[in-house]
Amino acid sequence: MQLSELAGRRVAVWGTGREAIAAIEAIVPHGPASLVAVQDKTTFLATKWEGRLAELAPLHEGEAIGPALEGIDVLVRSPIVGESNPWIQELRRRGVSITGGTALWMADHAKHTIGVTGSKGKSTTTTLIAHLLAAAGRPNQLGGNIGVAVLALPPAETYVLELSMYQCADLQDSPRVTVITSLFEEHLDWTRDGLPSQYYAHKLNIAEHGPEAVVYNATDPTLSAELAARPGLPLVPAATEASFHVVDGWVLYGGERLFPRDAFPLRGTHNAGNLCVALAALQSYGVDVAAERAAVEAGLRSYTPLPHRLTPVPDPSGVEFVNDSLSTAPQTTVHAIEAYAGRPLAVIVGGQNRGIDYTPLRDYLRGRAVELTLIAVPDSGEHILDVVGDLPGITRVVADDLPDAVRRSRALIPPGGVVLLSPAAPSYGRYDNYEARAKAFIEAIEATR
Repeated sequence: MQLSELAGRRVAVWGTGREAIAAIEAIVPHGPASLVAVQDKTTFLATKWEGRLAELAPLHEGEAIGPALEGIDVLVRSPIVGESNPWIQELRRRGVSITGGTALWMADHAKHTIGVTGSKGKSTTTTLIAHLLAAAGRPNQLGGNIGVAVLALPPAETYVLELSMYQCADLQDSPRVTVITSLFEEHLDWTRDGLPSQYYAHKLNIAEHGPEAVVYNATDPTLSAELAARPGLPLVPAATEASFHVVDGWVLYGGERLFPRDAFPLRGTHNAGNLCVALAALQSYGVDVAAERAAVEAGLRSYTPLPHRLTPVPDPSGVEFVNDSLSTAPQTTVHAIEAYAGRPLAVIVGGQNRGIDYTPLRDYLRGRAVELTLIAVPDSGEHILDVVGDLPGITRVVADDLPDAVRRSRALIPPGGVVLLSPAAPSYGRYDNYEARAKAFIEAIEATR
């Protein structure tokens, strides 16, 4: 569905955040028969609805959304409004067309777009692709789930978008180059029945509508299996011997050495995978990476890592504190532990208890000779310790809160060791978001010096 198809139709936009505002601004010029905004509950991302916004699309909240949705033809939902929402199910029953701002935008811009998604790694990979394109002389516009909402993007030759599962779910057009970094269970509460298969289907919908290339990390077994089960996709595996991969400290394309791995400043095997995926995306979009290796290497060396992803926090004690507050799943904590293997290590885990499965962390620790301390913080920290169990080499500590965890870590980890905040859980309940949790971590480090 294109924006132009909303002309003369009765449209509702669900949400009051940046994506909803961008949708309203984009829809109005196309002349809908009517346009309203609805919101069932206020969130911390909500915008004060007054002035021009209220004139363009009157806001109906709470119980008033029922009458406002009566008789609409199209609902444009913000990403947070999931398939589990009773109103979404009711509107589907009525035959209302449900879409999102990203889907409306993609219908007109897919051929000029690199779209990146993944359970984790998508922000790093998206920003890296955009940065390397620019370094290779290909101007582009970054946006989507990171930065500017797609319906507010300015005109550009090329777009590089980070796309969440929520944004992928409504797509009816695939980006020209579709990029998928990883796949594991996340956001099951958004799906209709809370099933992993539904999450995978929503996520991989990005690849189902005519892309020229589907670039993916072939070392991810779940992702590889799910893509293989969808025949006919133009798959481009990355992190394989025939493609871009890392061996003995070098990035290779097939058998050809390109540049040192340490040209890319982010550590960890998972970030090596993100690098290979980004390079394969460039190649698929028409950049001859081998021929332009000098420009690409210069771009790697000038890339600025995003915050809260294995970000070192300087400390005079000789202990390396690391902020990985964006870690909200056991798989990302596994990646973080791998990045610091071989050093004395304490890992602070715990946060909002979403009831997710922590056996991947237990299985990783059980299958390797890893020695570390797990420091549990509320609300889910003790549950994580229970799942991990009594494994050889694992010391278990329960802290009252994040500052207490930092205090305890100083007594446990000697100079040269690492204290890693990689919680494997969201921050909500104790903190507004992962940034607020990171701030509390840094403040606790400073207070205990």
